[in-house]
Amino acid sequence: MDDTDKAKRSPFARRQFLRAAGALGAGSMIGAQALDALAASTYMLPIGNGERPVLQYPQKRPLIVLTSRPPQLETPFEVFNESVITPNDAFFVRYHLAGVPTDIDGDAFRINVKGKVNTPLTLSVAELKKLDSIEYVAVNQCSGNSRGLFNPRVAGGQLANGAMGNAKWRGTPLKAVLDKAGVQAGAKQVRFDGLDGPVLPTTPDFAKALDVDHAMDGEVMIAYSMNDADLPMLNGYPVRLIVPGYYGTYWVKHLNEITVLDGVLDNFWMATAYRIPDDACACVPPGTGPKKTTPINRFDIRSFITSVKDGAKVKAGSPLHLRGIAFDGGFGIREVDVSTDGGRTWKEATLGKDLGKYSFREWQTTVALGRGTHELKVRAVNAIGQSQPSAPLWNPAGYMRNVVETTRVTAA
Repeated sequence: MDDTDKAKRSPFARRQFLRAAGALGAGSMIGAQALDALAASTYMLPIGNGERPVLQYPQKRPLIVLTSRPPQLETPFEVFNESVITPNDAFFVRYHLAGVPTDIDGDAFRINVKGKVNTPLTLSVAELKKLDSIEYVAVNQCSGNSRGLFNPRVAGGQLANGAMGNAKWRGTPLKAVLDKAGVQAGAKQVRFDGLDGPVLPTTPDFAKALDVDHAMDGEVMIAYSMNDADLPMLNGYPVRLIVPGYYGTYWVKHLNEITVLDGVLDNFWMATAYRIPDDACACVPPGTGPKKTTPINRFDIRSFITSVKDGAKVKAGSPLHLRGIAFDGGFGIREVDVSTDGGRTWKEATLGKDLGKYSFREWQTTVALGRGTHELKVRAVNAIGQSQPSAPLWNPAGYMRNVVETTRVTAA
């Protein structure tokens, strides 16, 4: 599908652009000017060649820029110590294609449902909201989150740990929409497409697919609300797909086309990109390639210390309050343990409020450190006993980093 086709099926209306950073109303427009910086400084990520510009886009506080066209914006890691819920203005941004919509009339926007259905549908957002609604808190994490920490280094966007966020999503179950359309017998997958498009005709349009059973599980959501507000433009206004527990590649933004298929989608973004080694660890020995791959899917379990930075200096002998977050692909966090001696001994931390199996889970503990350098480590265990390995797993795409994370501090 080329840009002309997308323009024909994508209703737009011009509204006044509010030029002050963050001064947008209802998430309807960011304007072409938003692809340029409104403010600038730099941020040093904990990876090689990690200095990045920090720019402010409309509806966003200053974020770390990986690329500006298309926008790829990383959340400064300090944000995750502010709250278990990631604020909308700090939520990371990831686009694949440079044809990013900057002006959408939410009232005129339509979602088209077609393919192997009994009744093709064209739904407005208002009509979508009249169907069943659900709400839950869920993590959205880029498949390449933490890619810049892989060793040996791999190609691709060199992200640190900020391409993730946790939000309260509200919307309509995809199942309700598909039930209304009537999925026909023999359907195998559901294809999802949004308003973002390629600039060059040779670039493959971004579209993803889920198996019908997954699409109909009642949890996959067409979201119209994020943290009790309209979705920010750069996070998919007016609606996006939410696939809880799955990597963000499936969370299609500006969702305006749903197609039920009688086969398996074999486009570039399913058959070639976003694939992992087809084994239990999604890993291969460093420097090698997998013999067989499968589409990336559910998160690994992860945990982080958020209250102390790597390389920090702390007061020896005084109580040091540590806090952080843990999450997994939907089984839920059962336990978090912290080590202050490089993993030789462990202390169980206190878990915070349970916001649901797809959410960040806060944890906290207090330790005292003697003089010298210490390796603080954190590991989580989920409800089915999964935890992180002590050494990082590796694959050539730099996906799914999974390891007991280490924060080095000096007590004096």
